[in-house]
Amino acid sequence: MPAHFAGRSIKLLALLLIGLLSACGTSSSGATAFPVTMKTPSAPEVSASATALPSSTLFLPLVTRGILPPPDEASQRIRVPPGFAIRIFAEGLNGKARMMAFGWDGALYLTLMNAGQIVRLPDRNGDGRADRVEVVAEGLALPHGIEWLGEWLYVAEGDRIERLRDGDGDGRLEIRELVTDNIPPARGHVSRTLHFGPDGKLYVSAGSSCNICEEDDPRRAAILRFNPDGTIPADNPLAADPDPRRRPLWAWGLRNSVDFMWTPGGQLWADHNGSDGLGDDLPPEEVIIAVLPGRHHGWPYCYTPGLGPNLPPASRIEVQDPRMPLPPGFTCEQAVPALFTDLAHSAPLGMEPGGSSAFPLEYQDDLFIAYHGSWNTTLASARDCKVQRIVVENGQPIRSEEFANGWRAPGKMCGDPATWGRPADVLFGPDGAMYISDDHGGRVYRVVYTGP
Repeated sequence: MPAHFAGRSIKLLALLLIGLLSACGTSSSGATAFPVTMKTPSAPEVSASATALPSSTLFLPLVTRGILPPPDEASQRIRVPPGFAIRIFAEGLNGKARMMAFGWDGALYLTLMNAGQIVRLPDRNGDGRADRVEVVAEGLALPHGIEWLGEWLYVAEGDRIERLRDGDGDGRLEIRELVTDNIPPARGHVSRTLHFGPDGKLYVSAGSSCNICEEDDPRRAAILRFNPDGTIPADNPLAADPDPRRRPLWAWGLRNSVDFMWTPGGQLWADHNGSDGLGDDLPPEEVIIAVLPGRHHGWPYCYTPGLGPNLPPASRIEVQDPRMPLPPGFTCEQAVPALFTDLAHSAPLGMEPGGSSAFPLEYQDDLFIAYHGSWNTTLASARDCKVQRIVVENGQPIRSEEFANGWRAPGKMCGDPATWGRPADVLFGPDGAMYISDDHGGRVYRVVYTGP
């Protein structure tokens, strides 16, 4: 299992527990259950009805219907598909709520980027609302991407990667160690995102310093790759380069890949925020790029034309951005085109596959992406701040549709102060619910499946 999913797959344990607590029919949580015979020596003793059956029988839920707090402002404002419900999980999160990760303790951890903090949002009573906001680390330099590896919480900051842990059991992550500072300084696109890959390596995305330019630092507009201790893997494409800044490079030409993930087949997919200045419709947003090691992915010279799926063998090749002359020996045919594109200025940020959700099966192969929405198009071409569902069949993205929408204020842009919120990250929790961070409204939302 890819390490990116490992911390999130503890949801399976929750589902198994629900199954064990279920008799025939429907469990107390509302999970429809069916008996499955397991080849195990014995099953835990749970209840009279369960132990009356063969000891090798467990009850596994088909679909878990999550706990749902009373209706609130989110349920009034935000549209989700029939059978789903959205509620506010936490609010009052000042300081730009961005990327999330669930810890080994089952609690949700969140970066407050502009506040320099990481907070824990526990739901210890299981009522579907965070009990409180607990600051576990502060004094960080633009913390953004976070992910657990054992007892360590790795955090991507503006110019470094650190790892944190709790040394005295008080719940705060007071022990800090530098992993690497071979990261470009925070300028322009200052967010840094990290994930551990299925190969156990640490991958870090770093955006460009500009809208469109030739960078003087090769680590910008790139995905970097390190060992967990911050050293350079020997199989990196440029591991032996005389310039130490080039040694961590894994892939480049990625203007601002705010998030990335691995498919069940092990392919690295990243999103990409395209440049501004070519009008409302160009360049299309490259929502899914199949990232290839040692390859150029287009920016600032080229972009993928057209909208929607762009699948091999009939892929649309990249075309030249008229503002940038091509460097000697480089053509747009050499750039890796996107697999899926969407409307320009949609601003895809956090992305999460549905495989660890408690959503119906037809959602579990799909990808969910937080669209931050536009701030500089004409109003007629305003792009909504929303969560978009990318439908995946046979391992390839084939179409997209709105999953959650309603944050943008009528007649305003998503970047307008009147907008109620802007999704920044999407994550599935151990309860199988979807969690959405909002860096404009200072909230985290929770979406559960409630049934047909």
